[in-house]
Amino acid sequence: MTPEKAAIFRQRRKRFAEAIGTGALAIIPAAPVAVRSRDVEFPYHQDHDFYYLTGFDEPETVMLLASGHPDGEFVMLVRARDKEREVWTGRRAGVEGAVIDYGADRAFRIEQFDEIVPRYVRDSQRVYYALGANERMSAKVIELMRASEANRERIGAGPTALLDPREIIHEQRLFKQPDELAAMRRAIAISDQAHRRAMSEARGGAGEWEIQALLEYAFRSQGASGPAYPSIVASGPNATILHYIHNDRRMEQGDLLLIDAGSEFDFYASDITRTFPVASRFSPVQRGLYQLVLEAQLKAIESIRPGVPFDTPHDIALRILVEGMRELKMLRGSVDELISGAGYRRFYMHRTSHWLGMDVHDVGVYRTGGEPRKLEPGMVLTVEPGIYVAADDQDAPPEMRGIGIRIEDDVLVTADGYEVMSAQIPKRIDEVEALTSA
Repeated sequence: MTPEKAAIFRQRRKRFAEAIGTGALAIIPAAPVAVRSRDVEFPYHQDHDFYYLTGFDEPETVMLLASGHPDGEFVMLVRARDKEREVWTGRRAGVEGAVIDYGADRAFRIEQFDEIVPRYVRDSQRVYYALGANERMSAKVIELMRASEANRERIGAGPTALLDPREIIHEQRLFKQPDELAAMRRAIAISDQAHRRAMSEARGGAGEWEIQALLEYAFRSQGASGPAYPSIVASGPNATILHYIHNDRRMEQGDLLLIDAGSEFDFYASDITRTFPVASRFSPVQRGLYQLVLEAQLKAIESIRPGVPFDTPHDIALRILVEGMRELKMLRGSVDELISGAGYRRFYMHRTSHWLGMDVHDVGVYRTGGEPRKLEPGMVLTVEPGIYVAADDQDAPPEMRGIGIRIEDDVLVTADGYEVMSAQIPKRIDEVEALTSA
């Protein structure tokens, strides 16, 4: 880890330590290894809360943050160096590396958990641990708390509360710092090139899986760790399935192809959706629906600025979509009645935005005090309205059946408004057709 990166993680731990206060202990484990089948493991991916505070990307590790502890606030229990195992699975940081490279005040072997952690628990007034995320570790922490409760009257010390650290960590993760935004910009730039290639190279007769391979090759070849989530490559009627990931249909020229795919770079996600005609121009029906979704998205984005409720972009996009669907004879009734009665949900069944960061559906509350949260500088959210007309919807206009359209961008709330971080990825009809009909 470079000194610059180490300073970033040190500052994050400092903010977290200040939030939990003196006398508190946070126990935060790494993600466990996940088995795919028999002795084959899934590629390892670190728990994001753990990585956010440590920058450490190995399993079988526990972080202790003992705020104000005289023996050091930041303690790590890690896998020891093991030359024989490292031949098979790669080099480990070990106890020495945890201190030298990752800034731990003290480090121990993970096998010393039952020796070290109870001592830190006894020295604490409050313990922060997220129950349920790691069942084996949860059982250990519960047993430690029970033992502490049994001994408290005798020794006059020990924690009196078990608290969830995620509310604090997630609130901090919600507000992106310059280094985080730099990683997200890089992920978006990589995704830009991938989407452009897909628009220009998709052809009738090719398989959705070929476009998926093209996208994910573009991600990896430009330095991304891979897709931030399973890539959606949905042609024709498959585009009406929101989380379609089979990607096994052969496309036809003139189909609409909905691609919801974004790369992950340095643990930060991008989340981009574009819809375009395969090797052709939009048909009149496709064009009308696409322009409606685009108008809804642009107007929703324009509403973003500090102080605006999180729900406002959705409310604006929804009203424009419903008005347009009435004009296109997809819906009947007044706009207000269709919205209040959710009559639109046949064609638009999801929300318009979610937080974006280390997770594609990132952490952070959406409501506070029963009201939609107000947007603040440093938050990043998606804006992704859509229209989906099922192929078997007998009540929909026949010429629209089997059409699905979504347009999604990643938007940063700035001090005086917004920045569309993914604005460079083509979405205007003329920009898209310049690539698809070349």
